[in-house]
Order: sequence, then C-alpha cells, then structure tokens
Amino acid sequence: MKRISFLALTFFMCNIMFAQQALWGGEAIVSPEIHKDNTVTFRLRAPKAIKVEVTGDFLAPQKMETEYGTFDAPGTASLKEGQNGVWEYTTPQPLASELYSYTFLVDGQRINDPANVAMIRDVSSTTNVFIIPGNPGDLYSVKDVAHGTVSRRWYDSPTLKEQRRISIYTPPGYENGKGTYPVFYLLHGSGGDEEAWIALGRTAQILDNLIAQGKAKPMIVVMPNGHTQNSAAPGESSRHYTPAMGGGPREAVASMEDSFGDIIKFVESNYRVKKDKANRAIAGLSMGGMHSAAISAQYPNTFDYIGVFSAPPIASMMSRNDAERAKYAEEFVKKLEVQQKNGFKLYWIACGDTDFLYQGVIDSMKKMDEIGFKYTYRESGEGHIWKNWRIYLTEFAPMLFK
Repeated sequence: MKRISFLALTFFMCNIMFAQQALWGGEAIVSPEIHKDNTVTFRLRAPKAIKVEVTGDFLAPQKMETEYGTFDAPGTASLKEGQNGVWEYTTPQPLASELYSYTFLVDGQRINDPANVAMIRDVSSTTNVFIIPGNPGDLYSVKDVAHGTVSRRWYDSPTLKEQRRISIYTPPGYENGKGTYPVFYLLHGSGGDEEAWIALGRTAQILDNLIAQGKAKPMIVVMPNGHTQNSAAPGESSRHYTPAMGGGPREAVASMEDSFGDIIKFVESNYRVKKDKANRAIAGLSMGGMHSAAISAQYPNTFDYIGVFSAPPIASMMSRNDAERAKYAEEFVKKLEVQQKNGFKLYWIACGDTDFLYQGVIDSMKKMDEIGFKYTYRESGEGHIWKNWRIYLTEFAPMLFK
C-alpha cells in the first residue's frame, strides 16, 4: 500500500513539475542578455526551424516605401543554431543607451521572444523590449525614487455622447497631500490610444525620474484617447475592434478639438489642479501634435505651453493639393494670430530630419514666420519613431510651468 502511495505521489509530483515547466517557459534561456559592454545576445529555442532572424530597431534600418513617403523599417540579422536547437545572435558592437524593441522571424513567421515578458503594443503589433542603461535609457527605467500613480478613468463626454477612457498620471505625494498641481495634456498619434504614452512613451518612468532629479515640476499628466470614434483602447470597451491607423473606420460624432472641453472639465472637477492658463500645457506626437496645435488655437486663452512633435502645426501643409493647402493655411493662420496676441510662454516644435512629415513642418514654420509667430524649433536625427518622441518628452517636460 505504501509503495502504491509513493508511486502515486511521484507521478503526481512529476505532473506538477511538468506543468510548472510549461508555465515557466520550459528550458531556461536568457534572452536578451545585456552584457557589461552593452552588447546584447538574443536566443531562441527552435530545434525544427530552418532559418531564424531577429528584427528590431537596434539594427541598421531598412528603407520602406509607402504611399505616405519613405519610412525607416527595423533591420534584420540572422541567428546561428547551436546546441539543443538554441539559436543565437550577439550584436557585433555595443548598443547606445535607449529602449529598443524586437521580434523573431522563424522561417518567415513573426513571433515574440518567449524568454522576455517585457512587451509593448504599437497599433496592432506586439514586440519585446529591453533597455540599455545610461542616458537616456535610465530615464525610461524604474529607479529607486518616489513613484507617481497611473490611473485609468472613465469620464462623461456630452459632446461625443458617451463615456470615454483616459489615462492619468499623478505625481509622487499627490494622494497624501492637499496642494494643487499644473496639468500637462499629452496626446498620442494616429496608431495610438490612451495607453500609448504610458507603454511606448514611458511617461510615468520619465516623469518620476525627472521630478526626483529636480528637473521637472510635479505635474499631473492627462493622456486621453484621441480617436473620437473609439471610447477606449482595444479590449477596454464593449466594442471589440482591431486597432488600426486612424482608429478604424467607425464614424465619429464630433472632433477631438470640439470635445476637448469635456476632458478639461472632468480633470478640473475631479483632481486638485491649478485652473489657469499658466498651469496648463498641451503636446502630442504626429496626429496628436496636429491636435495640440489645433486645440491650442481653438482655445487661445487656455494653454501657456504648446508642444508639436513630428507634425506640421498647420495640418493642411500635408495636403498635396495646392488650392486646399492655401485655403486651410489661410484660415488657420488667422487663429494663430489670435493665439499669439493672447500670448503664451512656449510654443515648441520638434521633428526628425528624415521624418516623412518633415517638409510639412518646414512649410508650416515658413507660414508662421510670415506673421511673426514666435516658436522654438528642435530638429533631431531619424524619423517618425518613438525613440524621438520619448526624447522630446524628456526635453519638453522640464521646460513646463517655470
């Protein structure tokens, strides 16, 4: 009887161990492995594969032609098969400090790295990520500093006739304090939603670290969903949809500009915030940059700090129709004249020199120069990528509320 019980226990423990091995990812493989010299090794167990590659933004980019222009696509590198069906690739040179994303290609099929649980979603694609320490990577990392809080809230939007989801960062000390704070409205691009600046932009980590270093003032950061046809990010609303550039084909009730007052009302009714122009900022990337320019022009007495990242402030400058471009530019320039007359402390434009919207940004600034509109321009390298937008956030946030 004891022998039967022992065998049963052994069988049970083997099953438990097998189940745990499956839950834990099977054979222990370290990937990515960041070495002391900042070279990185990627590994994948794929014993039946014929070809394994890694693709990511740490590799030299490949040019990709689209109807919107030329983009930098992630480069690729081949892994070599070693023992036990484990494929491996080590970068030939140390990587510069940055947050990088990557995936594997196994016989042409894209898969995520099962050994790395750090993942992000960009539009409908998920990729693994890793951070090389240093500057700016340390700003994107969780450090031993006081941390703020990220909340997801639902707010009423009478303009859009629905409840909508929003992400809000409150700085360290907000919950236990009584003071009021300035507000920074931070807007995503065409492929994003209310999660984009938190996940891809590392907003919470950046603000925690900048505040701890005394480089940025404690502030509340509000990150809404800029697609007025979608109430929330994929999987967070009753409508199941596949994320797409532009938010998908559903018709919107009203524009982001017309409905933005609902967001301000919710924030100022539910948070301890300073409610004057000097303590409000707005910025965004790509579509969000155009939203920032349009919203700040539509509400010229609302924001003292405006940031336009990788977007022409005069959105019509993207149009290829000369007549339409001239018409919309003329109308928007009138709003800019009113905005400048009312005054602001900072109008900050930033763009990469290989961005497909670069020429639209340059043309917008020429129009702004014609009316003597005061702005600051920051030109970086590379293109329409999160690497630039994170850097812009680290530079823009310290300039706010001075």
